[in-house]
Amino acid sequence: MSFEVRRVVTGHDENGKAKVLIDEISDNVISRRPGQHSTVIWATDRPTPDLGALNDISADVTQTTVPNGTVFRVSRLAPGVTPRTHRTESLDYAIVLAGTVDMELDDGEIVHLKTGDVVVQRGTVHNWVNTGTEDCVMAYVLIAAALPAGLEGAG
Repeated sequence: MSFEVRRVVTGHDENGKAKVLIDEISDNVISRRPGQHSTVIWATDRPTPDLGALNDISADVTQTTVPNGTVFRVSRLAPGVTPRTHRTESLDYAIVLAGTVDMELDDGEIVHLKTGDVVVQRGTVHNWVNTGTEDCVMAYVLIAAALPAGLEGAG
């Protein structure tokens, strides 16, 4: 099953007027586990991006986060997606764009999320579980962050 996400990136022309620089279907779709596909729409390698340069590093992102940077990812989770309990060293804004998903925390707490719900994930151990009958599509903005003392490498 293909996963297509159109990305439109704006910038400026030589006169400083807004223009579309990129309008394409993202071609860096990956799958890290059965039932999951994702694509990095945009990424930066510094906390304050330079808007004067196109510096699109999205195709080079191989990890969940970019040290000292940001990652904007869209992901599709099929019903019954293989579990992937993990912790990101980042502040994550996760938005459910379509479908439903359960956020499972390492203490066993489960939060049911539906289209339009938003999660602010603060470096906690978690798993996304789709127990529904339809695909769940989520958007994530991940901002590199330092974990509190004692949590580095855990999870």
